[in-house]
Amino acid sequence: MSADLVVVGLGYVGLPLARRAVAAGLTVAGVDTDAAVVAGLTGGRSHVQDIGADAVTAMRAGGFTASAAFDAVSTADTVVICVPTGLVDGEPDLRAVLAAGRAVAARLRPGSLVVLESTSYPGTTEEVLLPVLESTGLVAGVDFNLGYSPERIDPGNGEYVLENTPKVVAGLTPVCAKRCAAFYELLVDSVVVAAGLREAETAKLLENSYRLVNIALVNELAVFCDRLGIDVWDVLRCSATKPFGFQPFSPGPGVGGHCIPVDPRYLANRARAEGLPCSMVTTAQEVNSGMPGYVVRRARDILVRDGGRVFGARVVLLGVTYKADVADLRQSPATGVVRQLRALGAHVSYHDPHAPRFTVDDDPVPSSPEVDPDADLVILLQAHRCYDLPHIANTARSILDTRGHLDGDNVERL
Repeated sequence: MSADLVVVGLGYVGLPLARRAVAAGLTVAGVDTDAAVVAGLTGGRSHVQDIGADAVTAMRAGGFTASAAFDAVSTADTVVICVPTGLVDGEPDLRAVLAAGRAVAARLRPGSLVVLESTSYPGTTEEVLLPVLESTGLVAGVDFNLGYSPERIDPGNGEYVLENTPKVVAGLTPVCAKRCAAFYELLVDSVVVAAGLREAETAKLLENSYRLVNIALVNELAVFCDRLGIDVWDVLRCSATKPFGFQPFSPGPGVGGHCIPVDPRYLANRARAEGLPCSMVTTAQEVNSGMPGYVVRRARDILVRDGGRVFGARVVLLGVTYKADVADLRQSPATGVVRQLRALGAHVSYHDPHAPRFTVDDDPVPSSPEVDPDADLVILLQAHRCYDLPHIANTARSILDTRGHLDGDNVERL
């Protein structure tokens, strides 16, 4: 079957892109190497939280197909690569980009547009993907167009979705950039053309490094304020009233998900390769990675104060996904909290309607009621909207609130 667009990688980035393209009237073929993902989409089921089964049904009615095969690339006008880029031993892992690039190159037709959306270090499109695509003899900028457009999907954000979030695009040549911009103008309200591929790649890394550094700043401030007996949440409330020169960030038990813990490492890695320091990012990573330990130290102090024991104490964690109201456990700081509480001999359980199962170090964490009256301590890690926070505050014996939402004599805030 011919397709206007082939989306390679049908995860939290690729599937919304495919959905939007179908809604814009394009014939879309999706490719994913995960057989379960393909089977689910073919059967009308979604594995991405922000896209329900009804949306998948509508996509299929609009001609969308999902497959593990790359055959549709040979007839497609545009191919967008949205495969994951992670870390192996702290270093960038581009195996999925390379594999996708080889599969696309084997079927690439003259005149098509290939766009990489996967986050990576500056130079990836030209130094990694381009040679693979040109290995068959086709020349980028002559026989086909090559572009880069960093994804800006924010899971769980119902206000800013693909179509109303400005889309940064870039091309290997000016003509490639124009072709890339013209494609995304079919899908989004606003397109921003970067000066070049590396500028677009670096913009994505800056966006997430900015968040990493500012979260680290307020996390470090929270530790400072606790030592001095200062209410950090009131400090943040007061600072946020300034109408210029300040953007509020909130402290918490650490950072998680794919973007913030991972993407800045791509920036730091490339800086090291160039013999340049990237100390701000490195320090921010150290601060944020230390927050689960800080939460556990605060929990230990509360348990000792209230009952004189940590070993054997019953601790319930509320909200273990990396972000409120999303069903994603990747890089969740709750993992570190569980690991360190277990090391102290505490009995740890959790409650999270978004995570039916939660395992740390191959050892399942038992589930718990939202409010366990027998728990020695409840730790609020994510304030999901479904939680009745006033009821929790009125019912739990003792609470450590890492998100600044609760009040009461039995509550301590981070």
